[in-house]
Amino acid sequence: MYLITKWFGIFLCDKESIIDKILFSKDVKVISKKIIKTQQNEILTEEKKIVKNVKDVIVNETRLKKLGEYKPSNTFFKKFKIKADEFDFSKELLHKATLLATKINVDKKLESEDLQIIQMVNTLDDFIQTSNLLYERLESWSMLPTPKEKIQPLKNAYSTINNEIKSLEIQIENDMVRIAPNITNIIGPLIGARLISHSSGIIKLATMPASTIQVLGAEKALFRYKKEGGKPPKHGVIFQHSLINKTPKEIRGKIARTFATKIAIAAKADVFTKRDISKELKDSLNKRVKEIKNQ
Repeated sequence: MYLITKWFGIFLCDKESIIDKILFSKDVKVISKKIIKTQQNEILTEEKKIVKNVKDVIVNETRLKKLGEYKPSNTFFKKFKIKADEFDFSKELLHKATLLATKINVDKKLESEDLQIIQMVNTLDDFIQTSNLLYERLESWSMLPTPKEKIQPLKNAYSTINNEIKSLEIQIENDMVRIAPNITNIIGPLIGARLISHSSGIIKLATMPASTIQVLGAEKALFRYKKEGGKPPKHGVIFQHSLINKTPKEIRGKIARTFATKIAIAAKADVFTKRDISKELKDSLNKRVKEIKNQ
């Protein structure tokens, strides 16, 4: 028997005809969910049901290997045609279901927590830039003999934006503790969030070598070095950590490299194993930093 899955139903066939079938509902939402499940390599309940008491099933999709013998090159799958219109399923219905499935997949990706982190970091930078501009304007205006009621709106705006900065930082810290506890404990929540932002996502960060993590955020300096020569950047965003920026210049590169190595391991743990190994990493980090300072 041959198991064939179409967007409109499941079919069990012999070499010449359809022996059994389970047609899906013609509801767009139902079909879109079936499409998404097959895209995610899930076995549909209808597929399990139709082959429940059948022996010697042949399949042509890797996701169906558990249900039968995988033979994608079997000529039957190319020759035997099952058309949607024969079962009163239209191309328009397929088009609508595909569009809905795409929308659901896109929305799900956009809702992923690390992408929210990236948006928060970008917003935080915008707030900080706005705060700096307001401060400069406030300082300039304050040098003039100005009635309180005229300058008060500017003071209010400056105060409001600074309150929003603090609120957003707290939100980023809370999310980072949940999403990336190892990274957070090694480098801090805000710097960790910026690393995720510069790498375009925590999964990409987890697959980066330590040498790349070390200079994340220093892309302009790295590009300039490759184009014009000179000295390459020794650190990027991680320079914001006090153990790096408060140490002598001659050992900053080594300490930054040590941090980057531990962050690479921490990111892998956060993404792949979900284990909290931050204590071991931090102990190892502090030991190595101490050794570097004592050299």
